[in-house]
Amino acid sequence: MSRPDASARIRTFLLATLLVGLLGMSAELLLIGHAESIQQRIPLVLLALGVVTAGWHAVASTRATVRALQVAMTLSVVGSRPFLTITALDTFLQGQKLTRTQLTELYGRLFLHINLNAATDAEIQLIPALGPRMLREFKEYRPYAALAVFHREIDKYVDDAELARLEQYVFVPIDLNTASDADILTIPGLGNRMLREFKEYRPYKAIDQFRREIGKYVSKEEVARMERYVAIK
Repeated sequence: MSRPDASARIRTFLLATLLVGLLGMSAELLLIGHAESIQQRIPLVLLALGVVTAGWHAVASTRATVRALQVAMTLSVVGSRPFLTITALDTFLQGQKLTRTQLTELYGRLFLHINLNAATDAEIQLIPALGPRMLREFKEYRPYAALAVFHREIDKYVDDAELARLEQYVFVPIDLNTASDADILTIPGLGNRMLREFKEYRPYKAIDQFRREIGKYVSKEEVARMERYVAIK
């Protein structure tokens, strides 16, 4: 068997696996009734787009179909948000048949922040180029009162450039009742309007109050995403 024939068979197998995965995910969403609102239908539409694009690529493999397939996979990731943990994102991407090498490369540019005080070993080890020694150091200083503590302690082991790189992947939940404006604005995607809403309902007595009040302004999925970054102490 020639090398080109072998490569073609491998590509065909991977494409078929991708198609089966996309169809399986679509069927699962339909079976659990994940089509009751426009927001819930978005992943189904994007999965359908992925199936069509993969089929097009199977019939006529060109540079254009490769690009279209890349765009469809990107839209599938975006449409499936919010992912509440990095392990959920990792599981989803594995379902898209990305290899561990590809995932490691991707996580250098795209990553879901992990809670320094609650992350499992497996979640911490998804940080690119983080070895067993740094895993131990991350856990040694728990519980972290603030990200500044992480900065001070981990600075003992790495240079400034590596410390800045590691800080991109982590967070420490902020106290809803005492956090400064600057602390609240560290929540990814949170602007000045939501900053005002966060502060308007102080003091928070329970997380259910946060869900109820902030739920007046954003979807329950967005509330769940922001809830990852907050705490009531």
